Amino acid sequence: MGGIGKTALAVEAGHQARTQGWFPGGTLFVDLRGYDDNPVTADQAVLALLDALGVRGPDLPPTTARQYDSYRALLAERRDRMLLILDNASAASQFLPLLPGTDHHRVLITSRDRPYALPVRLIDLEALTPDESAALVTRALHDADERDDRPSREPAALRELTGLCGHLPLALQIAAAMLRRRRHRDIASLVSEIAETGDATTVLDNGSPGTDLYGRSLVLRPVLETSYRRLPPDQARLLRLLALAPGAETGTEAVAALSDLDERTTLSLLDGLAATHLVTPVRDGEGSGSAVRWRLHDLVRAYGAGVVAGNAGLREEGEAARERVLEHYWRWAHAADARLRWLPGMPEPAPFGDRRQALAWLDGERTGLVAAAQWAREERHTNAAVGLSTCLAEYLDWRRYFDDKITIFGIAQQAAHRAGDGLGEAMAWNNLSNALDEVGWSGKAIEALTRARDLYQAAKDHHGEANAWNNLGLALRQADRVSEAIEALTRARDLYQAAKNRHGEANAWNNLGVTLRQADRVSEAIEALTRARDLFQAVKNRHGEADAWNNLGLALRQADRVSEAIKAYDEALEAYKAFEDWYRTGQTFANLARLHEAVHHPAKARAHWHRSADAYTRADAPDEAAQARAQAEPPK
Repeated sequence: MGGIGKTALAVEAGHQARTQGWFPGGTLFVDLRGYDDNPVTADQAVLALLDALGVRGPDLPPTTARQYDSYRALLAERRDRMLLILDNASAASQFLPLLPGTDHHRVLITSRDRPYALPVRLIDLEALTPDESAALVTRALHDADERDDRPSREPAALRELTGLCGHLPLALQIAAAMLRRRRHRDIASLVSEIAETGDATTVLDNGSPGTDLYGRSLVLRPVLETSYRRLPPDQARLLRLLALAPGAETGTEAVAALSDLDERTTLSLLDGLAATHLVTPVRDGEGSGSAVRWRLHDLVRAYGAGVVAGNAGLREEGEAARERVLEHYWRWAHAADARLRWLPGMPEPAPFGDRRQALAWLDGERTGLVAAAQWAREERHTNAAVGLSTCLAEYLDWRRYFDDKITIFGIAQQAAHRAGDGLGEAMAWNNLSNALDEVGWSGKAIEALTRARDLYQAAKDHHGEANAWNNLGLALRQADRVSEAIEALTRARDLYQAAKNRHGEANAWNNLGVTLRQADRVSEAIEALTRARDLFQAVKNRHGEADAWNNLGLALRQADRVSEAIKAYDEALEAYKAFEDWYRTGQTFANLARLHEAVHHPAKARAHWHRSADAYTRADAPDEAAQARAQAEPPK
């Protein structure tokens, strides 16, 4: 893409190659200005090349055809290899006539477009890594003043600045030049300016210091504008709409929803944008069957969004596109959620054939889904965005993305409160509380659940009230308010029983059993957990049954019924593995390891700690995995 550093890399490579003796015949460089209003033609470029080769004035052939003949003849006669750099080509017609016609010399071409039809070796340049970006700015500041220690004093601000620049070399050069000019101001001040405007191109272009080493203007927006203006209208429209998509990467189906086009047409347009490096295809996973997603560079996204914001008609078109993609995400998330919550005996949800397919879709779209759910802040999108949030609750719990859950349900609660939707607000408080409890904020969770309970009671929603009491019991237990937790869970159990909700009742018995064990009422805990297990079996909820077995194992171990505890853990492991619930698999293996340590079976304990670490690794829980491996190490 424009500003990625093609020219700088080509020139530097040419210098290094000459230093190493690769091109004793020298180098030729032509800027074809392919993305300017008046690009250099091949006929114009050949005159510059002949001049560089010493052919000028009366020696210059009178016709264009003879000029090309003379150019190629001179190159063919040269025994010493030369390097020809044809910079900034926008069309093959600019450089094809300039190729030497012999493989003795070498040619390096830079372009924003991929010449797919030509048999040339392609090297795609990506944005720099965060470390490379920080090093570039640091070096630029130190080269100007070796006493400039701002990068070492402000490493966090430097990282934030490079991120706001999208790790694009042109943007980083401009930022470094601005920092050199404002030597006595800190890096954080520039970060604040960019963050306040929300558009790095505006701040950086306003503070641009002029030109680079090649005499080119150090400005971002014209680079992006020239690429945008060259697009056909249908590609330009898709780029604008894609800039409004939630998330950094977007699947083809979601892009089709944005554009209101069929997938085949959408793919064709995306391929065209990818050829100009304005969109980058990213493949999910390995193999030919993996899905392709589409990523916009942050600065391209900001530019596209700015184009939309500056035109009333484009703004309305953009809002309609956002509504379409939000509805698309809501519909598919609802289907995926139905599959995650499905139990034998219930109607089969479509289109996902099993949990794995539903989870794979949710994993792939997670960034966009969470970003779209945050559109609940906007009145126009509140209803669909809150509905989307509700469909993500089970998934975010399953994958343990509690920060995401806190974010979207905090927004959902505020949106429901503004709308005077008591039940919606109660639902949001209830979902928010689970995540707060999991991250250790039990006080905030208790406050959230108390509000949820009161709102459900006011609406006479007994099922919602039961859920709130159940979750309140969990939060109270987490806060070591065990007796209050038992009362809350007992209330939840009774409400579920009255409503003949056996699944909810099973959950309440399970949570009550864990809390009774915490209160050292072990025999009551075993009875409660046995009831939970039997109820989960009756409703064919195998995952809930696994939770009950694991908790029953803990209670049986506390009662010194070791062999029964081991059997309970084995039953839990079988189910957790079937669900590929590796986090709880890791927990259960850890419970088995502790049991074997207690009965003085160190070898078995170490083996289970290793299995626990492996499961936690598969669950992407590195801290828990490290702790398990540490436990597996024999004492020194």
